[in-house]
Amino acid sequence: MANDIRVCEKCRHTKLKTMIPKIKKMVPDADIKIGCKSYCGPCGKRAFMYINGRYVSAPTEDEVLAKALAFVK
Repeated sequence: MANDIRVCEKCRHTKLKTMIPKIKKMVPDADIKIGCKSYCGPCGKRAFMYINGRYVSAPTEDEVLAKALAFVK
């Protein structure tokens, strides 16, 4: 079963150009969806991603990816 990963292209704390390749390396079978997640309050303050039904946030892109590893199937 593919991992469901969603990221927002408007998040000020992540850059899709660097984040997507890191996600693909970390989770090769990921089903990555890009778009607004209606999570604008926290999104404006911290990096975040949605993985397999969980919102994960951290101060930086690399930290959010490290936290997300716990939710990879």
